[in-house]
Amino acid sequence: QVQLVESGGGLVQAGGSLRLSCAASGRTFGDYAMGWFRQAPGKEREFVAAISWSGGSTFYADSVKGRFTISRGKAKNTAYLQMNNLKPEDTAIYYCNADPSTSATRDGRPDYWGQGAQVTVSS
Repeated sequence: QVQLVESGGGLVQAGGSLRLSCAASGRTFGDYAMGWFRQAPGKEREFVAAISWSGGSTFYADSVKGRFTISRGKAKNTAYLQMNNLKPEDTAIYYCNADPSTSATRDGRPDYWGQGAQVTVSS
């Protein structure tokens, strides 16, 4: 059974940092792109960042560019989202995803989704 499990969420003050992790299991993910989306209360789920299967290409939403960094573990079955200089508007549930296609991870059409991790940024 394939699972994506997010961890590392929590409460942080504005200007602080958090690092989210996404652990994938149940199959080999070395040839899968991985990504992150988020959904704030009352808003649609939106793209945050994505990384190709090799880790050689990364993509970011304009709203997080320069503050967030996506990366992969050496075993390729883990993705990370380092979030710096957090703002109250970053408050949301963060979901990781995985798909053979990088485009699918960016468009929100991946094969797999995680359950989500809450990130709350206080002002």
